[in-house]
Amino acid sequence: MKIDVIGKRKIWYILSAVILLAGMVSLLVQGMNLGIDFVGGNRLNLQFAQQVDIADLRATMTENQLGDSKIQLMDDGSYLLKTKELDQSTQDSLIASLTEKYGEVTIIQSGLVGPSVGSELKKNALISLGLAVLLMIAYITYRFEMHFALAGVLALFHDIFIVVAVFSIFQLEIDSTFIAALLTIFGYSINDKIVVFDRIRENMGRVKKDQLSGLVNDSIAQSFTRSMNTSISTLILLLALFFFGGQTTRIFVLAMIIGVVAGTYSSLCIASPIWYEFKMRVKGNRVDA
Repeated sequence: MKIDVIGKRKIWYILSAVILLAGMVSLLVQGMNLGIDFVGGNRLNLQFAQQVDIADLRATMTENQLGDSKIQLMDDGSYLLKTKELDQSTQDSLIASLTEKYGEVTIIQSGLVGPSVGSELKKNALISLGLAVLLMIAYITYRFEMHFALAGVLALFHDIFIVVAVFSIFQLEIDSTFIAALLTIFGYSINDKIVVFDRIRENMGRVKKDQLSGLVNDSIAQSFTRSMNTSISTLILLLALFFFGGQTTRIFVLAMIIGVVAGTYSSLCIASPIWYEFKMRVKGNRVDA
């Protein structure tokens, strides 16, 4: 299969730039749609006298103007409700409505989640991301070379920002699982890029510097089927989880779907061209078109 990613790399750069610019504008204009984990709200752990269907419970919450609440079935059969911040009268009204419809309702736990929890989540996520970047740069530099490490990490940030951009543009609500998804995407995506980088490294001894564009294109072509098969099989599983896995995992799965698509695209069309740019500029080498 003949692929000319390097010759058409400016097209991929422009496509990515458009998506990233749209995301930056959206972040500046409307920001992110932060969920309860980040802005604060109420957590109600309730036990019902009878079995309650989550879809029916969600409809009841909507009737009480709490349709954006998160509902999770716990291991002990109770239900965890995460709502916007409620005053006592609103909470009492909600409990009365639930009691009228489902019978006796026992409040196992009730508490207020402050926005400080969200700040702690963001802080921990940034620390984890920073450590992951340093370790990846060190490992890839050791196993390959610095240019591979830099190209890979730049492409990873490209993938992460595309996920953030899509959530911002469409104002999709994010919660703590979104942070977990970003970190998972970070690990998943670098694996795909290393597969292509490894193929480039294997082919490096066979060509001269002025044939580097052909080497990169050939390496991408040799990795294409494996990358696509891996991504498609992962997407099939994620789509099944999205449609049948329940509401509580939907944000995580949606972020993963976007991340896998972005990661596959960048592994083939962004990371390798960036490495090519770095490589051809070392010691004044000319970048051929």
